[in-house]
Amino acid sequence: MEGAVTSMSPGRLEAFSDGVVAVIITIMVLSLRPPTGGSLHDLRPLVPKLSVYLLSFIFVAIYWNNHHHLMQVVDRVNGGVLWANAHLLFWLSLTPAAAAWLGPHIEDKAPIAIYGVVLLGSAIAYRILTRALVSTQGSEARIARALGRDRKGRLSVGAYAVAIAIAPAVAWVPLGIYIAVALAWLIPDRRMERVMTQI
Repeated sequence: MEGAVTSMSPGRLEAFSDGVVAVIITIMVLSLRPPTGGSLHDLRPLVPKLSVYLLSFIFVAIYWNNHHHLMQVVDRVNGGVLWANAHLLFWLSLTPAAAAWLGPHIEDKAPIAIYGVVLLGSAIAYRILTRALVSTQGSEARIARALGRDRKGRLSVGAYAVAIAIAPAVAWVPLGIYIAVALAWLIPDRRMERVMTQI
């Protein structure tokens, strides 16, 4: 049993994760409903839901993109990595539910806070996964050199925590923080590409 777990290749782990992410995105888009009327004016009530869907899609896509890069700079995975990866997928799988609640209640504090909890859980789970991968590969491995101190990851976790804390007082500020974090991660990160070209 243990040998079967530790023998999984990064490629198999990536393929499984890709499938889960595809299902998550499918669930999110299926939660959208077309307007009842036939004019462009009837789209206005859907703007908040579409905005939350777009933000959620971007977050999931960012994790998919970064997960892909992680798998390109590791040579092996073990049981700890498998569980850390499952932990990340658990939090990402909550995104459709959190987005579905926030969409029609974008001005309400509780849905904004819960959405932030899902984002925070995902960010923490991603950091746990990267630490597990570094531990498996070694401190001199390509992934360790690529991640470095991972300041952006740590700042993202802190930003989410602040957003959740202030959500009961000011509803719109946390949304601004969520968007700012997404924009920060949209900026191309060349660390992985640099080490991918190294032998």
